[in-house]
Amino acid sequence: MGSIPDPGVEPPSQPPPAPASSFDDFQRQTSLMTSCTLLWKELSDHFTSLEQNLAKKSEALKQKLRALDDQTKKTLTVLDERETTIDGSVEIVLEKVEKSKEAALGALERGPLGVEPGSPGGGEVDDGEGLLMKLRSFCLRMDSKEFWRFVTGKKKELDLMREKMRLALVDCVDPAKFVLEAISEVFPVDKRGGDRGNDLGWACVLILESLIPVVVDPVIGKSRVLVTPSVRERAKDIAEAWKASLEERGGIENVKTPDVHTFLQHLVTFGIVKKEDVDFYRKLVVGSAWRKQMPKLAVSLGLGDKMPDIIKELISRGQQLDAVHFTYEVGLVNVFPPVPLLKAFLKDARKAAAIMLEDPNNAGRAANLASRKEQSALRAVLKCIEEYKLEAQFPPENLKKRLDQLEKVKIEKKRQPAAVPANKRTRANNGGPMPPAKAGRLANAYVSSFPAAPAYVRSPSHGQYPAGVPTYHSPQPMYGGLSPPANPYAYSPEAAPPPLAGSYPAPPMNYSPYGGYGNGVAPAYQQASAYQQAYYR
Repeated sequence: MGSIPDPGVEPPSQPPPAPASSFDDFQRQTSLMTSCTLLWKELSDHFTSLEQNLAKKSEALKQKLRALDDQTKKTLTVLDERETTIDGSVEIVLEKVEKSKEAALGALERGPLGVEPGSPGGGEVDDGEGLLMKLRSFCLRMDSKEFWRFVTGKKKELDLMREKMRLALVDCVDPAKFVLEAISEVFPVDKRGGDRGNDLGWACVLILESLIPVVVDPVIGKSRVLVTPSVRERAKDIAEAWKASLEERGGIENVKTPDVHTFLQHLVTFGIVKKEDVDFYRKLVVGSAWRKQMPKLAVSLGLGDKMPDIIKELISRGQQLDAVHFTYEVGLVNVFPPVPLLKAFLKDARKAAAIMLEDPNNAGRAANLASRKEQSALRAVLKCIEEYKLEAQFPPENLKKRLDQLEKVKIEKKRQPAAVPANKRTRANNGGPMPPAKAGRLANAYVSSFPAAPAYVRSPSHGQYPAGVPTYHSPQPMYGGLSPPANPYAYSPEAAPPPLAGSYPAPPMNYSPYGGYGNGVAPAYQQASAYQQAYYR
């Protein structure tokens, strides 16, 4: 008998859910929780990273502010020191001026040369003391014209002049004004008219360099140059006049290197470098980079931060040797290793020599010029290796052997008798060769057919004038701690002058690599030999 349902309870409308659907719902909930957890972790990591970055930037900003405060304090300290030392410096300078004035009056009383009869300098200048007395006599009397004439006539005594000139300039009542008047004949423009064959830029640079230790502040040193406001303004006007004259000279590309050197030294000596003209200075420095003083001048002109770009430009122009000097001046040897640059310089010189040898009509002259080109490059690289102590990285033995080999070839050519041209007329009586009908027919034998030197190897003429090492500051190390050479322009190959008429071709001879130097045979040039390729690697 069945049970009777309770009338007060309604039966369920739906059956209870199955276990499978509940498990799916649980999985969905679990997946949602996992996604939320991952999203929360991602957001948390992001905000943590932002917080860390903000903390780092805040710390970096605090460090910059502290550095700026320190720099400001140092600058204020320097300014206070400069201000407090002005009176003392002016007093010292006034005492020097008074002494120079008394000495000048005494010199005028002693005679037109400012020296007593029988003293050194009263007659011929035959030693250092006599030269110093002569220079002092002009400086005491502020006779800038005679001083200039005397200096320009003593180019052969350049080293002695450099040593004594700064000692003489101390006796000037106004050394800065005296120097401006002395060089005014050729700077900012040459006033000699048609007589401009003798370049006097070396004298301008020598006098400007000698003035630097004379006008530095006696208390705080080279950070302040003691030049009167009127002289400083005059120096600025001279610099602007030189810049304005560039258009008449054909622009920066055509201006002579001695003029550029004088202009840049003028700016450094009188402390009138302009920050807005830095790009202009850079072009001038790059155009005359082969001058040994250019790295120092570049730093003094405020181009220190532009040195990497300058070095890259020099390398791209084929002036690797000049680039090496710049790298050592500013301490970028690790960025621009010198040995690869020197090897590239030698390879370019070899290519230039090979192109010179391609002229079949002037074999003798071409071989001579090609040999001189390579010899010049070898000497320059050897000097650079010695100066910067690169023997361990770039052994010079093979280069020296190659240079000796070229020298032997040159000596052998001189010993060989000159060949008689086939078209010579013969004498009727004995059949011997007659002298040429006109000497001028042989003078131009090789003028028109000789090819020009390639443009990718810079070989400027370095014999314009020697110059010394400036006395102003430069970064260390300075040329490897060695004294500059007597000839500061011997680092870039010089253009070889044409030989005399009637040169003869040398008979070609093969030569072996460096290991075969004991045979004593004097080799000649060969355009593509294994030997040349080996020693440039």
